[in-house]
Amino acid sequence: MSHGAKRWWALGLIALAQFMVIMDTSIIGVALPRIQTDLGFSPENLSWVFNAYVVAFGGLLLLGGRLSDLFGARRMFTAGWLILLVGSAAAGLADSVAVELAARAVQGAGAALIAPSALTLLMMLFGAEPRELARALALYGAAAPAGGTAGVFLGGVITEYVSWPWVFYVNIPIALLAVLATPALMPAGGARRGSLDVAGALTVTAGLGAAVYAIVRAPEVGWSSAQTWLALAGAVAALVAFVAIQAARREPLMRLSIFRTPNLAAANVAQLLLGAAWIPMWFYLNLYLQQVLGYSAFPSGAALLPMTVLIMVGMIALAPRAINRFGPKPMVVTGLAVLAAGLGWLALIRPDGTFVTDVLPASLVAALGMSLAFIPSLGTAISSARPEEGGLASGIVNTSYQVGSALGLAAMTAVAASYGADQLGDLPALTDGYSAAFIGAGVVAAAAAVIAAITVRTTAARPETAATETARVG
Repeated sequence: MSHGAKRWWALGLIALAQFMVIMDTSIIGVALPRIQTDLGFSPENLSWVFNAYVVAFGGLLLLGGRLSDLFGARRMFTAGWLILLVGSAAAGLADSVAVELAARAVQGAGAALIAPSALTLLMMLFGAEPRELARALALYGAAAPAGGTAGVFLGGVITEYVSWPWVFYVNIPIALLAVLATPALMPAGGARRGSLDVAGALTVTAGLGAAVYAIVRAPEVGWSSAQTWLALAGAVAALVAFVAIQAARREPLMRLSIFRTPNLAAANVAQLLLGAAWIPMWFYLNLYLQQVLGYSAFPSGAALLPMTVLIMVGMIALAPRAINRFGPKPMVVTGLAVLAAGLGWLALIRPDGTFVTDVLPASLVAALGMSLAFIPSLGTAISSARPEEGGLASGIVNTSYQVGSALGLAAMTAVAASYGADQLGDLPALTDGYSAAFIGAGVVAAAAAVIAAITVRTTAARPETAATETARVG
C-alpha cells in the first residue's frame, strides 16, 4: 500500500472512531423503554443511561488528551477501543441498574481516550498539507452527524427486530477491527516525559457530572429545592478546585495559559454553544416525529436521513471551499446564524403537522448551519495550539462540544417540561414543549453567533494555514 493510500485508509479509521463515539450517545434512545422494563429503571433515573456515557466522556476528555500527549496518540487510540469493547460487552450483559450505568461510564471512558487521540493522529497525518487537512477535517466532521443519525436508525432496527443488548454488542466487532488495523495504519508518534494530574481529572469530572445531575433533576425536584442548589454548589466547588489545581501544578492536566492562545478560547466557546443548540434539536425532533406525528422507530430514523446527507455534503464539499474563500470567522458566524434560523422555523411545529411541511425544510436549514459552523470552529481550535499540546487541544475542543451537548440537552429538557413535554399523550402539550425547546436552542445558537462575531479574530490564520505553520515549527 502506498503512503498516500495508507493515510486515507487511516483517515477512514479516524472517521470511524468519531462515528462510533457519537453513535453511542444516540443508539440507546429508542431502546430506553425496553431497558427500563428489563432492568427496573425508575423514570427519573432512565436518562442516566445517556448521561452516564456523556458525563464520563466529557469529563475525562482532558485526561485523554493529556495521556495522548504523554504516551503517544496511537497507543491511547488502541487502549480506548479496548476499553470501549469491554464497556459495550458489560452494558449488553447487565442485569441491574447499577451495572448498566457503570458499563455506560466505562464506554464513555473509552471514548474519552479515542476522541482526542484520533484528532491528534489526523493532525499528524495531514497537518503539513493545507488542502488535504481541510478535506480530512471535513470527513472527520461529517462522521459526527452520520453517527448520531445512524444511532437512531440502527437503534430502532436492532430494538425492533433483535433485542436491546445488541445496541451495545454492535460495538464489539468494530472495536476489534480498529485494534487490529491501528498498528498498520497509524503513525507511531513519540511519548514524552511528564506526570499525570489525577486530582485535576477527578475534580473536573465530578464538577461536570454534578452540574448535569443538578440540571437534569431540577424539573422534578424544583429549581429552588435544596437538592438542586446543593448539587450546583458542589459542581461549582469542584470546578473551582480544578482551576486551583491547574494553577498550582507544574504539569497540570490543562495549562490555563493555553486559553491565551489567539482564537483557541473563542473557537471552543463556539463549539460548546454549537453542541448546546444542535443536540437538543436532534433529540426533540426525534421525539416530535415519534410521539406527535406517530412515526415508529424505523421511519423516524429514516426521516432524519435527508438532514444527515445535507450535513455530510456541506461539511465535505461546501465548508472547505467556503473557508478557503472567506476564512473561518465568517463561516462560524454565518453557520450559527443559519442554525438559529432553522431552529426558529422548527419551533412552528403543529400537533397535526406533517413531515414535509413542519420538519423537512426547517431541519435542512438547521443542517446547513451546522455544516458551515462545525468545521471552521473545530479547525481553528485544534490548529491554535502548540504541536506538543495537540492532544490537549483535541481534548479541550471535544470536551467543549460534549459538555455543551450535555448541559444544553439538560437545560432544554427543563424548558420543554415546563411547557408540557412531560404530558405524554397530550399532543398539543407535547408540541408546545418541543417548540419551546427549539426556541431555547435557537436562542443559544443566535447568542453563539453574536459571541463568535465579537471574539473570533479575523486576522488570525485560517485553520489550514495555522496547521501548516504548526507542522513547520514541530
